[in-house]
Amino acid sequence: MAERWGLPIVAWPSRLRPSVWDGIALPLVFGALILLAWASQQMGQPFHTGEQLPISLDPGYLPEYALRTVMRMALALVASLVFSIVYAAAAAKSKRAEKLLIPVLDVLQSVPILGFLSITVTGFVALFPGRLLGYECAAIFAIFTSQAWNMTFSLYQSFLGVPHDLREAARMYHLSPWQSFWQLEMPYALPQLVWNMMMSVSGGWFFVVASEAISVNNQTVLLPGIGSYIAVAIDHRNLYAVGYAIAAMLVLILVYDQLLFRPLLAWVQRFKVETIVGEEIEPPWFLVMVQRARVFHGMARLFGLMAQISGHLSRSLPALPRPARRRRLGRALDIAWAVVLTGGAVAALIEIAHFVRAEVGWSEVGYVFVLGAITLVRVVVLIALAAAFWVPIGVWIGLRPRLARRIQPVIQFLAAFPANLFFPIVVSLIVVYRLNPEIWLSPLMILGTQWYILFNVIAGTLALPTDYLLVAGNLGVRNWLWWRRLVLPGIFPAFVTGAVTASGGSWNASIVAEIARWGGTTLRATGIGAYIATETEKGDFPRIALGITVLCIYVLVLNRLVWRRLYQLAEERLRLD
Repeated sequence: MAERWGLPIVAWPSRLRPSVWDGIALPLVFGALILLAWASQQMGQPFHTGEQLPISLDPGYLPEYALRTVMRMALALVASLVFSIVYAAAAAKSKRAEKLLIPVLDVLQSVPILGFLSITVTGFVALFPGRLLGYECAAIFAIFTSQAWNMTFSLYQSFLGVPHDLREAARMYHLSPWQSFWQLEMPYALPQLVWNMMMSVSGGWFFVVASEAISVNNQTVLLPGIGSYIAVAIDHRNLYAVGYAIAAMLVLILVYDQLLFRPLLAWVQRFKVETIVGEEIEPPWFLVMVQRARVFHGMARLFGLMAQISGHLSRSLPALPRPARRRRLGRALDIAWAVVLTGGAVAALIEIAHFVRAEVGWSEVGYVFVLGAITLVRVVVLIALAAAFWVPIGVWIGLRPRLARRIQPVIQFLAAFPANLFFPIVVSLIVVYRLNPEIWLSPLMILGTQWYILFNVIAGTLALPTDYLLVAGNLGVRNWLWWRRLVLPGIFPAFVTGAVTASGGSWNASIVAEIARWGGTTLRATGIGAYIATETEKGDFPRIALGITVLCIYVLVLNRLVWRRLYQLAEERLRLD
């Protein structure tokens, strides 16, 4: 019999006795730590401005490039999750903060990734002089900007949509705001958050080319990764290399689907709000391993100890007396805050106007507004078409949980597919059949963003309480009445979140969609995205700022007039609780 420390293994305490699953868990844990150390070393290697990192199209380098890209996306996802929780909680819990944070979020989600890169890369490089880490941080930040806004909107809408009876139950049990947040609001938001995390990761893949092939001030730095591999393959018209990159992306998506998202989806089902338990789904193998491997039990105890310490500290803090709030004082504070926000916005617009008048001229400002209107028409038409097509399909998939789990990796792969890889097909078809680029380049804007609508509709449908569906079936509610009374009100908040992020993503995608290149052939559509992309390549900062400002103005107006009203409708009227 095997012994350790003079005792048979079977005589060990149960919490120390290794299981079969430890044989799988330990190599994964140590392998992850080794890869983390290796990637960190690669990110910090010496690098000076003007150098070029060689990017080989040899498929043998793809595993290394894939690991570098996955490391950037993982770091960006962690940063996005932390940012989303803090930002969404602040916006949902304070009406005054909401008036500032949500418009700022509307602007941030519409600023193109190239705009973020052109503004931030210089600061990151200056922060780490003589090191590649500055460019790595710029790439991670760019990926972060393609992930964070969608997750933040999802959490914000979920926090607003917590049922009133659950909030009343939290008050009856005298939960503190801290306890209520972690024991009620976050668990309620988790199912939809996980689906939006999947969409955010896919969105990061969609913009991975722009984030790893950094082109600013007539200088291009290609960071080792799948995105730069794709950029070089497109420049060389190497279809075999493009195929290798697609295969590598597919393998990576299947791997992190098995190791991360499939276990998370199975785990968050416990937080679904319903009185009748739905169909039991067999847990995925990785979740079973995490639950049974002793090494993860030790990590869980460590986190549990930290949670207990945090809970004791929160309970030991003295409760601050809440002064009786007077209506007049509240209204005065609201008015003062509105004046401050309005004054800040006006001051910013005045500064921008002075800057534009000195550097660009008002005639070009009017021209850029016209370009923005053209892109606006494209965005509205494409979002309407995508919603009409994907809402029924998303509901059909969401009502079949097993099908949703099987089709989930396929949707992730399609959502992650970079628009650049469609350029050979699109450019060739337009050139051969002499099609109008103003029309036929437009679908490239929605290729990556339409999945926001589908993912959120599926998540909203999966979150529908089983008892509501059973009651509707027993009462014979069918056809249009079933959609109008049950499904549409139930999925409407999730749909609005998907439509908002899809709209912002379409504005963002216009940068890479309104100019399509394949080798020496370049096709251009009229719009503000093409304008920003062109001026970014030239390094003309005043015109880059002008294009991004006009784009943000259009997005703010669209969100204020359309999406914010729909959010209010979802919060006030279309609720199932």
